[in-house]
Amino acid sequence: MSAVREQLPEGRYGRSADERADRTLRITGAVLGVLFLGLLSWFAWYYVADNKISAEMIKFDVVSDTEVQVHLEIRKDTGAKGVCTLRSRSEDGAEVGRKDVRVEEAADRIDRVWSVRTTARATSAELVGCTTR
Repeated sequence: MSAVREQLPEGRYGRSADERADRTLRITGAVLGVLFLGLLSWFAWYYVADNKISAEMIKFDVVSDTEVQVHLEIRKDTGAKGVCTLRSRSEDGAEVGRKDVRVEEAADRIDRVWSVRTTARATSAELVGCTTR
């Protein structure tokens, strides 16, 4: 009566190919995870720290066939200067008016109404975005 082994003696033939592949996958996953977190952190820093002007459109009012009034609230660093772009569209979605609003006041919060001239009757207005200069 002899006993038959089903497995190789442990440590006699080195590591199996599956163990090496698992280790390689773990290292690759860790490196990719660190790179992803670094990229995510960079985007968050860019958005929070470098965005010195932010604005919100409170409301808009279509005054006539050639004018829309847009009420904006702009928050910014004191002394920062920039430009906010407003756009108005007609019922079919075509752009009928655009205006770049200069933000040069020293205050850190600006609450004003701007007029946008249009080429046809507008049905909507939107804040495209703000950038620093």
